[in-house]
Amino acid sequence: MSDTLIEVRDLHKSFGQHGIIDGMNFEVPENEITVLMGPNGVGKTILLCCLAGGLHADRGDVEVFGSDPWDVRHKMNFLLQEGSTLDNLSGRENVDFFTNLHPGTTDKWRDLVETFGIEDELDKLVRNYSGGMTRKLALSLTFGADVPLYLLDEPTAALDLSTIRTLHDVILQEKERGKTFVITSHTPLDAQIADRILFMLDGSIVEADVPETLLDSLPPVVRFTELGRREVEDHLLEGHLFRRGGSARAFLAPDSDIEQLRAETDGRVERDPPTYTDLFNYYTAIYAGEQHDSDTEPPITNPR
Repeated sequence: MSDTLIEVRDLHKSFGQHGIIDGMNFEVPENEITVLMGPNGVGKTILLCCLAGGLHADRGDVEVFGSDPWDVRHKMNFLLQEGSTLDNLSGRENVDFFTNLHPGTTDKWRDLVETFGIEDELDKLVRNYSGGMTRKLALSLTFGADVPLYLLDEPTAALDLSTIRTLHDVILQEKERGKTFVITSHTPLDAQIADRILFMLDGSIVEADVPETLLDSLPPVVRFTELGRREVEDHLLEGHLFRRGGSARAFLAPDSDIEQLRAETDGRVERDPPTYTDLFNYYTAIYAGEQHDSDTEPPITNPR
């Protein structure tokens, strides 16, 4: 078994009267990819800041490499969701600036800017970059430091599907070199590279397990062509219908029957294997206990 690299015990963090993290407990094993999932605003970034040593807990303990995070910050690198590049400098000037800040800096950034396809853009001012280009530069600088632990806050934000796959390849290659990752995301696609997924809602971890176990534990998933929600909501868990394009997906209610539902919809429904998008929908919409007015359409999840 892998050694525990991060241990969080009864973590509480608030700002003024607003509690952000409320009694959180979890561990991150060495040489694993832990993906922390949840909707925006549940405290994922605050949690990573606590792991990085940038914020201190109001109550509870955070240990990284068995020490206070601040004391071992040279062993990790942290990619913020907003990035850390400087708009008024060129890409190359950003490289010169940030590579002098981290003791673990190597020349890996040279290969990474090529991998991400921005090697010809380094002499341009970053303020003239697109959001995706800025993210690629920040990722190149992050992985340019050779450290045991990477904390990545929404690393796939602003990236197209092809670049997301490239980033996933980089992460998996680094894992093969023994690196450990904690990644926050609200993009179901990121779950594909996870060794373990932690779902965070309202400042706490509500579920944590390997992806296969989480998928197997979901209620039955059904897929059908576009329908009005009221036609089928009695058959659906919490009445939720998740639309995408001309079809829709939902979770079958415990007291419902697929054959009865098929008869009532003229055969426009089928059982489907659960996907990572279904997993995200379940924990962020249904498990969270959100109640929607019968006249209000439920939220639509559109994965990348």
